[in-house]
Amino acid sequence: QRASLARALVTTPEILLLDEPLGALDSLLRSQMQTELERIILDEALTAILVTHDVDEAVLLADRVIVMAGPPGRIIADMAHPQPRPRDVADPALQALRAQILTVLHQGGRNGHLLVHPHPHRRPTPVDDAPGAGG
Repeated sequence: QRASLARALVTTPEILLLDEPLGALDSLLRSQMQTELERIILDEALTAILVTHDVDEAVLLADRVIVMAGPPGRIIADMAHPQPRPRDVADPALQALRAQILTVLHQGGRNGHLLVHPHPHRRPTPVDDAPGAGG
């Protein structure tokens, strides 16, 4: 996973797209890589889009969480949460966001997906104003 991340970063991208980058890791290595990923994104001032099914990972890494359901793919929630860093999953604010996400996923069906925006310095384009967004 580290090698894949290094290959992605060597070209100094403006946007980093991460599709389940930590999904195959055991819990200890996953936690270490979450910390490393957060450090890299902050240090390099990257805009990153992280797709994950892990709600805890979303609340730890994201400043904006978009919950999708489908098929067909549709956005069912868009939540900003600019909490201070470093974050602890036991923080009451993060626990509240976690509960909110789980509620939305439950209401949206079992096919919910998370799309998270882990960048504290740039404001992402609102979903309704994004090119190609319906609505």
